[in-house]
Amino acid sequence: MAIRMNTRWWPLTGPGIARLAGHMGVYQLGDAAGNVLYVGVASGRSRFGLRGELEQVLAALPAGAAQYRSEVTTAYLSRWQELLMVHVADFGSVPVHNSVRDAASLGRLSPK
Repeated sequence: MAIRMNTRWWPLTGPGIARLAGHMGVYQLGDAAGNVLYVGVASGRSRFGLRGELEQVLAALPAGAAQYRSEVTTAYLSRWQELLMVHVADFGSVPVHNSVRDAASLGRLSPK
């Protein structure tokens, strides 16, 4: 598995989300150009897993979000933190729609 998420981007629409199952995992929201705006997680407490999390996102769409990509993993918390650390290493901060609180407990990662 690559350290950066490199799965395919899908349209952030009802039919695009309906293809997902109720698995635990991580997801990224991106703008039309593929810039990551948010890194989210579907934990064991998420209703309907990735599909349920993205349906909630669709109901309150973050500004600029047009597409998503996801990874199924039971190590969702570690992978979520890893994706945030990679974003910080690449761009100097967490994605625009993640909170400062998300970054408070992150370690450092040098993916280059």
